[in-house]
Amino acid sequence: MKSLFIALAMYSKLPAPSVEWDKKSLSWALCWFPVIGVVIGALLYGWFLLCAALGIGPFLRGAVSLLIPIAVSGAIHLDGFCDTSDALGSHQDRARKLEILKDSHTGAFAIICCTVYLLLFFAAWCEVLPTDRAALVLALGPVLSRGLSGLAAVTQPNARGSGLLATFTQPMDASRARIILGLWLGVCAVLMVALDPWTGTASLIGAALSFLYYIRMSRRQFGGITGDLAGFFLQICECAIVLAVILGQKAVVLL
Repeated sequence: MKSLFIALAMYSKLPAPSVEWDKKSLSWALCWFPVIGVVIGALLYGWFLLCAALGIGPFLRGAVSLLIPIAVSGAIHLDGFCDTSDALGSHQDRARKLEILKDSHTGAFAIICCTVYLLLFFAAWCEVLPTDRAALVLALGPVLSRGLSGLAAVTQPNARGSGLLATFTQPMDASRARIILGLWLGVCAVLMVALDPWTGTASLIGAALSFLYYIRMSRRQFGGITGDLAGFFLQICECAIVLAVILGQKAVVLL
């Protein structure tokens, strides 16, 4: 349970008891990362039901749907998205990009990319129809994205060999962590497709494409992953899932 409390304290604003961050507890903390996605998914699904019951329109529904994951995570992943945007926009060498990731100042590329991202994600939430089983597929999106983020952390090289991400991955039994995170992903994927074959499959394709981009980009641009890059991936993955569900819903209508 200490590992769960550490994961909640690090990756969310959810209340959790204060515990000692010992090596054994840290070695399992990342395996609990998808639990935060479960909480976010439950809040999203509850919000979808409330919107349906009260007849709330797409704009307010979309705005709150966008804000729920950011509020629960304390914007830690959005911060990583902004830092990564600054580093990628600099077009500097690898060493300089890694320095930019650690810089606490916010550059122009971070502001521009964050604004564009939030506009796109808001529009996607307004366009998607979170009804029936598609609502449950969307609610599982935050679980899927966190499972993939955790899997990347235990399978990909660390660009620095140090830092916050290394604090969680270095003491970890990587082989067992891969199995546990793989189980999270397997269960999530099966549920998504079983709930709604069209939108479930579409969401998995969207998540997979964003994951492949993340792995290729991080290795090519940074030589591996970091905590900021993990946050960047989480944001684009969750947006990709919603966009993919929209395409799945449109495909059903056309066919």
